[in-house]
Amino acid sequence: MSALNKFGLGSAVFAWLLVGCSSPDDGWAPGELKSVNHVKGTGINWLSVNGYGASGGGGGMCCIALPNKWRPGMIADIKWEVDPDPSAYSDWPPLGSEGYRVKQREHAKNYRRYEARVEIPEYDHDRCGLTVHFLTCQQVKVTTSCWATSRPEYPIKEPRHMEEPVVCPR
Repeated sequence: MSALNKFGLGSAVFAWLLVGCSSPDDGWAPGELKSVNHVKGTGINWLSVNGYGASGGGGGMCCIALPNKWRPGMIADIKWEVDPDPSAYSDWPPLGSEGYRVKQREHAKNYRRYEARVEIPEYDHDRCGLTVHFLTCQQVKVTTSCWATSRPEYPIKEPRHMEEPVVCPR
């Protein structure tokens, strides 16, 4: 039985893409794109980094390609959408109903979109994708750290569930 028959065409294409991404010829490797939202009472609907998109919500979300070797001046061009009231869904009409669709359209008018450009910190061969941290006042930080966010070695130290200030500093 051939590998295509045993594992399916989709698996073969995915494996080919991974091998292609990690080829020493092109100097890029795949990694996980993750997010951590530090802002209390908000939700991240989606984000993109340098054109690689993912849904929000934290945890591992999808993929990003990073160069095998870090270079000075590497930039993460980040775009994201914030839901300022993700708990609003609790008292809505049933999912799929016309009433739900009407409420969703009204709720979506409150979504806010932002963009930021931040430098990707230096990494060596030990990198674990890219994690985007959403902070108050539409600030973001990124890391390629392999440490868990709860570990003291993790480079981003801002607390979770921070209150958005009334006025953000310029």
